Amino acid sequence: MNFLPYFLDILKYTIAGLGIVWIAFYLIKPYLDRDEKIQLLEFKKTISQQTLPLRLQAYERLVLFIERVNPANMLVRLNASGYSAHELYSIIIEEIRNEYQHNITQQIYVSSRAWGVVKHVRENTLGIINNAAKGMPEAATGLELAKMILAIIAELEDNPYEVGASMLRKDVEEIF
Repeated sequence: MNFLPYFLDILKYTIAGLGIVWIAFYLIKPYLDRDEKIQLLEFKKTISQQTLPLRLQAYERLVLFIERVNPANMLVRLNASGYSAHELYSIIIEEIRNEYQHNITQQIYVSSRAWGVVKHVRENTLGIINNAAKGMPEAATGLELAKMILAIIAELEDNPYEVGASMLRKDVEEIF
């Protein structure tokens, strides 16, 4: 028996079948890709609708953080005249740390640049408070420390709290 003609026929039909499957796949592939892109866009739209309010709330909280750690606002809130300089220093440092810890989870919803601004504001504030406290005598009052802190802030070229809030606003504008 001669199997060669049967083998060649099977080979022809197999190659023709594979060719047809290959052509069909490449004819249908654009439609499958388009459908996948549409589903991906719908998914992104749904996610965006759910996360946008959370992101905006996070930016609001970070702006509030900046305002709350601004010594000009914090010293009014803490009523500096009733404390010694050392007590006020401890209270201010604790207040800054508490505010930061309270808002630390917001970094999930904001850009890395925005979170960097918040960290920078916190570090600047701690630096200002530490510099002011270093120059105080042992018997200084809280009011003297408050005046020193405000004097240091007044000497700065750019108010870090206004710059920080401005950068957060720019970040929010980019969202829209």
